[in-house]
Amino acid sequence: MNGFSATRVWAVLIKEFKQLTRDRLTYAMILALPVIQLLLFGYAINSEPRHLPTAVLVQEDSVFARSILTSLKNSAYFDLVAQAHTPTELDAMIRRGDVQFAITIPGDFTRRVARGDKAQILVEADATDPSATGSAVAALSALPSQALAADLKGALAAKGRSQPAFEVVVHRRYNPEAVTAYNIVPGLLGVILSMTLVMMTSLSVTRETERGTMESLLATPVEPIEVMIGKLAPYVLVGVAQAVIILAIAKLLFHVPMMGGWIGLTLGVTLFIVGSLALGFLISTAARSQLQAMQMSFFYIMPSLLLSGFMFPFRGMPAWAQAIGQMIPVTHFLRVVRGALLKGQSLSDMWRELLALLAFVCVVTALAMARYRRTLD
Repeated sequence: MNGFSATRVWAVLIKEFKQLTRDRLTYAMILALPVIQLLLFGYAINSEPRHLPTAVLVQEDSVFARSILTSLKNSAYFDLVAQAHTPTELDAMIRRGDVQFAITIPGDFTRRVARGDKAQILVEADATDPSATGSAVAALSALPSQALAADLKGALAAKGRSQPAFEVVVHRRYNPEAVTAYNIVPGLLGVILSMTLVMMTSLSVTRETERGTMESLLATPVEPIEVMIGKLAPYVLVGVAQAVIILAIAKLLFHVPMMGGWIGLTLGVTLFIVGSLALGFLISTAARSQLQAMQMSFFYIMPSLLLSGFMFPFRGMPAWAQAIGQMIPVTHFLRVVRGALLKGQSLSDMWRELLALLAFVCVVTALAMARYRRTLD
C-alpha cells in the first residue's frame, strides 16, 4: 500500500478546481449567494417599519385637527397618503390593504377639547402582521401630550397641563390580540407550496434528462404543451392536497380565523400552484443536472422568504426591495391568503393580486414553452 502523497493530493485538487470552473452555474452561485444574503439582510430587512401608509377621515377642519395630522407626519411612522370622505370609504381602504392605518378625527373634537369632555380620535390598525404596526402604535402614546402643546393657550392651557387634552383609541383590526400564528401560519401556505412544487417539478424533469428517458419522449410526436400538461397535472393534485391539509391544520391546531373570501382564495391557490409548477418546468429546461435544478430553485425560494412579507414586514423594506418583492408571486399570494382568511376579502378587494398571479402564470408558461421548443431543436 502506497503512503501519503502530496503530489496525488495536488492532482486531485487541480482536477476539482477544473471541474468547478466547468460548472459555471455552481461557481457563480457559490460567489453570489453570500453577497445576496449580505445585501438583503443588511439593507432590505427592517423589523421596525416607518413611513406606513395612512388614510385619514377628518370630520372637522380645525386648528386642532391640522396640528394632530402634522404631529403624525413628524413622528416618521405615518405617511398620510389618502383622505377619505366617509367611514365606508375609509373602511374599504384598510380592508383592501391600501393603507396600514386609518385615522378618524370626529366632528366634535375641538368642542370636546375645549370643554375637557373626553375628546377622542380613532386609530384603526391593520394588525394582520403585528410586527408591522407595533412600533407605530407605541408611538401614538406620546400624541396626546405633544400634538396640541402649541395650541392650548390661555384658558385652555390649564386643561393641557392637568391631563392629556384627548385620548387615542386604537383598534387593532383582524388580529386584535396580536397572535403571531394568525400571520405566520397562512403565510406558510405560500412558502410550503413554493418549496415543494417548484423543486419537485424541476428535479423530476431534470432527472429524466439525466437518465436519458427524456430523449425517448422527445422522439415521440408529443407537442411541448402536451408534455408540460402531462408532467404537471399530477403535481397539481399534490399542491391541492397540501393546501387543504395546511388550511385544516391552521384551523384545528392554531385556530386561525377563517372569515371567508373562499372564491378568491380558491382562484389564488389554483393560479399559484400552476405558476409554481410552470416555474419548476422552466428551471428544468435550463438546468443540466439535479444539483443545478436544486440550486436554481433555491435562488427563487430565498427571495420569496425574505422579500415577500412572510418573515419581515413588507412595508418596512426600502423602495427598491419592495419593487423586487412586487415581482415575486409569493408576495401577491400571501396577500390573497391573509386577506381571505383574516379579512374576508371579496374578489373586488383582491383582484389586483389575482391579476398579478395570472400574469406570472402566463409569462412563465410562455418562457417554459419557448425553452422546451429550443430543447427539441
